Amino acid sequence: MSAFKAIQDQVIVVTGASSGIGLATAVAAAQRGAAVALLARSAETLRDVVEEINAGGGRALAIPTDVGDIDAVQAAARAVATEFGRIDTWVNNAGVSIYGMLENTNLDDARRLFDTNFWGVVHGSLCALPHLRANGGVLINVGSEVSEAVVPLQGVYAASKHAVKGFTDTLRVELENVEDANVCVVLIQPTAVDTPFPEHARNTMPREPKLPTPQIDPEQVADAILHAAEKGGRDVKVGAMARVNTATSHLFPRLADRMSAKQAQRQQRDEAPRNPMGTLYTPGEAGRIHGSR
Repeated sequence: MSAFKAIQDQVIVVTGASSGIGLATAVAAAQRGAAVALLARSAETLRDVVEEINAGGGRALAIPTDVGDIDAVQAAARAVATEFGRIDTWVNNAGVSIYGMLENTNLDDARRLFDTNFWGVVHGSLCALPHLRANGGVLINVGSEVSEAVVPLQGVYAASKHAVKGFTDTLRVELENVEDANVCVVLIQPTAVDTPFPEHARNTMPREPKLPTPQIDPEQVADAILHAAEKGGRDVKVGAMARVNTATSHLFPRLADRMSAKQAQRQQRDEAPRNPMGTLYTPGEAGRIHGSR
């Protein structure tokens, strides 16, 4: 049985589905006819989104889940299989950032970020694999352009995305080349995306964080994710700057360092922090796809 199916014939799981890229992906998948399971900590937001999808004739399931808890992720995978009969594509998208100099970063905060950004990907991947193997399927992990580059003031985030790439690349080799499993493993690497990402970040800076421009629309990333769900892929750069920044980092690393340093001031607004703790420890319930530029 092929690992690839048309979106309308799929059961798709999306983590981090209560805002940003995850919400855009879940909504787009449902609109194209997929049965969609939305996982995130924001229970109220998930409930509202699922009610709207189902009221419009779609098929959606809300499962409040902290991806840092492997037992919760395992239970979520079982719930999806029970409700929809199988899982065809699993998208590990949940993520959060910390803004500030590395020396000023609390190590407990850093570990909490890794629980979501890295261990959440590991948990989702390991819990999804038995279901994907059963009928063939696609595992999609959302990394970043900083999976191969760096950005100042988000060092722990960049480190977590390097770790996601290392895990994803190794898992791909083991599944596709060693085991010859009927599972495709894809890494999505977007550039800066217009989502509530900086609003949700833990912030140790004296100013409100932001993402540098240019930013792409989250719907563009959602399209790349759903294309991978249908056609597969390996590492998919989304946005021109993702391709430029990763290529520069590989070919001209010292130039890339200088270019990256210029992003420090471009990641700070001229205003005091609004919510320094962000959503690192608590759900945000924002329910928005787009951020505030």
